[in-house]
Order: sequence, then structure tokens, then C-alpha cells
Amino acid sequence: MSAPLLVLSPEGRDAEVIGLVLAEVGLSTRTCTDMRSLCAILSDDATALILSESALAAGTDSLSASLEAQPPWSDIPVIILTARGSRVGTRERRDLLRALGNVTLLDRPLHAEALQSAALAAARARRRQHRTRSHLATIEETNRLLEQRVEERTQALRAEVVERRKTEEQLRHAQKMEAIGQLTGGIAHDFNNLLQAMLGNLDLLKIRLGAETRLQRHVDMAITAGERAATLTQRLLAFARRQPLSPQPLDLNALVTTMTGLVRRSVGESIRVELSLADGLGRTLADANQVENALLNLVINARDAMPDGGTLRIETANVALRGGPGQGEAEGVSPGRYVRLRVVDSGTGMPADVRERAFEPFFTTKPIGQGTGLGLSQIYGFARQSGGLATIRSEPGRGTAVSLHLPLVEEDGAAEPGPAEIKPEMTAAGDAGTILVVEDEALVLMLWVAALESEGHRVLQAPDPPSALETLRSDAAIDLLVSDVGLPGMTGPELAEEARRLRPGLKVLFVTGYAHHAALDPADFAAGTRMLGKPVALEALLAEVRSMLDDGAS
Repeated sequence: MSAPLLVLSPEGRDAEVIGLVLAEVGLSTRTCTDMRSLCAILSDDATALILSESALAAGTDSLSASLEAQPPWSDIPVIILTARGSRVGTRERRDLLRALGNVTLLDRPLHAEALQSAALAAARARRRQHRTRSHLATIEETNRLLEQRVEERTQALRAEVVERRKTEEQLRHAQKMEAIGQLTGGIAHDFNNLLQAMLGNLDLLKIRLGAETRLQRHVDMAITAGERAATLTQRLLAFARRQPLSPQPLDLNALVTTMTGLVRRSVGESIRVELSLADGLGRTLADANQVENALLNLVINARDAMPDGGTLRIETANVALRGGPGQGEAEGVSPGRYVRLRVVDSGTGMPADVRERAFEPFFTTKPIGQGTGLGLSQIYGFARQSGGLATIRSEPGRGTAVSLHLPLVEEDGAAEPGPAEIKPEMTAAGDAGTILVVEDEALVLMLWVAALESEGHRVLQAPDPPSALETLRSDAAIDLLVSDVGLPGMTGPELAEEARRLRPGLKVLFVTGYAHHAALDPADFAAGTRMLGKPVALEALLAEVRSMLDDGAS
């Protein structure tokens, strides 16, 4: 049912008659006694107002204010019944009608049809206004929903931007670490060649000086310094993921348990050591010595972060890396199952700028002389070379947690590491043989030639693979090929393969400053192949050569 028409006509029975006339066309009315009561019940649900002109004589300020307060969509029709004989408009009358807005005048004497027609027209106009109100409400709700969705999408985009920036930052960090690793590996390789020449010549000098000379002490000190430099170089190679590894099935729980005594002695009595070792921990394929070194490094770092004591917790767990941001995606680590070794301390923690650079080689916050900055970088390189991941979680004042993730290996049984390789005993002096030495570093080549010749061997030398192949194609007798790995134009393994094609069964000894990817995995060596890492002591080199010449098999 439509809203009523409000009627204010105090003269006689006008209001009653108007109600009866409009009821005939289905319109309802509501009679008001005065202007105050009309304004009190006036609302946007009223269909129209029917006022006698005499009712306006008492004043229209309150009515004008009520009409002015209508919502934007509303313009309620006002039907005014004029006074008898009032056909001449005055300025005041025109101003009054203009103030009332949507006005229709019906002159007296009033005919029923005219009133009905005017009222029906007002009702139709009011219904259109109500439809406009519904449309506006729908538009407002649609706008609200649209704004809500825009806000939700904006928040989602902001989150995506933050996540993307985080991923891009991880990628940039991984690329930076990769670039630093390549640079570090190249420097370490060249440095190993220099160390090889220095330490080798010092060994020769020591032999030729004899034990009685007063210069022997200075030679020993130089050798000691060179060996310390070689240790630093090995750490650089670890970061560059170019260190030789001997992976084997490894139980981290057993390793941690075995090292607990050493850990407690290393941290002192002021630090409480806790173990949280997972039941059913899987095995990983890793170099046990490197894992032990990594754990000891992390323990020492944790001790230094707790000068006033605290708690150090060593944890193991089986984890799954999904490969998302922060789980190895940017670092190129494959999603899968891993074994995690984590060291957690309650120490001072790291600010963000320190945490981001913690794995970089030579970066340290310790005073000069108290750290090389290679401990964490070595752990990072070892983890990556082992197919795993190293991560740091730290906040100032809330401690640090360093995690080492190593790939979990599926095994049918509890495989134990095989027995250590037993090398054949070296003879005191092997039969002299002919040796082809291939080395692109002139100082190292001269050193090895001199050392081997001093043992009575006939030595052929080649500074590059083409020269070596030329010698191999000649009629010269060759019992052993001693070769570097990083050669110009051809790797050592490639040269060895070609050499054995020319001379089947030729024995090969690789002497290298780093393990180049998987090419030097001892498990892949052909029979009669061995490997030494630079810098190698001349005594060890000569002993290995004697062993290979004396031994009929690898």
C-alpha cells in the first residue's frame, strides 16, 4: 500500500471530503490538525501534501525548513487549494510558492476529478522518486562493494609487491653470493698455485740446508705461515663450493652426541648446552669432517655472542623445503626432504644489515685479529656444494639460529660408512720411471720437475694440453701422467681421457687447487687414477708418485 497524502485544511469538512474523494481512486490520506503536526509526521515516505491556502497564513517557516531538509532524491509534491477568488498573484504569494518547491495550484471551486487527477499525478511522480531512491541505494551499495574489492585487491597487490621484493632481494643476494663465490674460487685457485711454488721451494731449501744450519728455523717459520695460508685458502674454496668432499651416509644424531663433550668444553661452564635430537631422524649424504667443522664453528660463534653466559641448543629435525621464498627458491635449492642441523643461542643477535652479510667471506664484526670472517662463509659453501642450504634467523637481543639443511637420503637399511681406504705401503725408493708433468703455472712446473728429477725420475714437461698431447703421440716411454686440472683449453680429466686413448692403462695423478664440480669425484675415477690437493708437500707428492709407480693397480 502506498504512503498516505498528508492533508492540512482546517476549513469546515474539507479534509474529510478530500479523503473521501481520493479514496475513490485508491489513494489514502492522513489529516493533520495544524502546521506543527504536519511537519512532525512529514517524512520521505509521504506521497504528497495537500494544503489549503488559508492554512499557510499562520506561517510556513517550519514547513520550508522541513522541505529543505529532504534528501537529494526527494522533491515531495505539494498541492495547494487556493482561496476563493484568489486569482491575482502578488509578489509575496509568488515567493511563498517558490519556497515550497514542487507546487500544484487547484483553484476553488474544486472539482473532484481535478483533485483526483492532481493527486494521481503527484503519486506517480513520488513513485518515480522512490525508484530513483532505490537506484541510488543500489549504486551506493555497488560503489561500496567496488571500493571494498578495490581495497582488498590493493592490499593483495601490496602484499604481492612486498613478497616480490623479498624474493627479488633473495635472488639478488644469491646472485651476489654466486659472483663472490666465483671470484673467491678463482683467487683461491691462483693463490694455491703460488703457495705450491713457495712451500715446495721451501721444502727443497729445507732438505738442502740440512738440520744443522741456523737458517733452518726461519725456513720452518716460513713453512708454518704458508700452511696457515693454505688453510685459509681451503676455507675460501669451501665458500666457492670447490673443495674436495668425501660424502658418506651420515647420522647427524650420532655425530652431535659424539661431539657433545667437545662442545661443552668449547663454550665453558657459563653456557648451558641443550640437545633436542629428533626421533627417527633420516640420514644424509655428506662429508662428516665438514659437518663437524660446521657444528664447531657455529658453537664457537654462539659462545662469542653470549659473553655473559646463556643457553645454547643444538637441534636436529626432518624437514621439507617447499622451494618458496626463504626456503631456497632464490638460491636454487630443489624442493624436497632435508635433514636440518640447527644451533640456537640466546645471545646478542644480529641487526638486519649484519644478518644479510653474515655469509659473505671476510665479513666479521669481531675486532681485528679475532676472526677471519670465513667461518659462516665456509658453512654456506659446504651446504650449497652438498646440495643443501644454510640460513640465519636473528634479531637484536633475541639470539641467533643458524640452520644447516642437508638432503635426506633414502636407504633400505642402516648403512654404515665403509672401511677407510687403505693405501698400499710406499716403498722407500721406487724404481725410476718416466713422468709427464702438465702444469700451466711455470713456477709450479719448475718445482715439480726439479723435485722429481732429484728422485732419479726422467721428467717430460708440458705447459699446456697441446704440448702434452704432442709428447703422448711421440715414441717416448711414459709411466705416469701428473697433471693439473684447470688447464687452458682442456681440463685435466679430458686430457687424461685422450692420453689413455693414445696409451691405454696409463696411470694418472691429478694435483689440483679445487674440485671442479663433480669432475673430480674419486668414485668416478678410472683405474690407475689418484688425486692430491694443492698446495701439496713435496714429500707427499714424491711418496704418491713412488706408490703409483710401484703399484700395479689404483
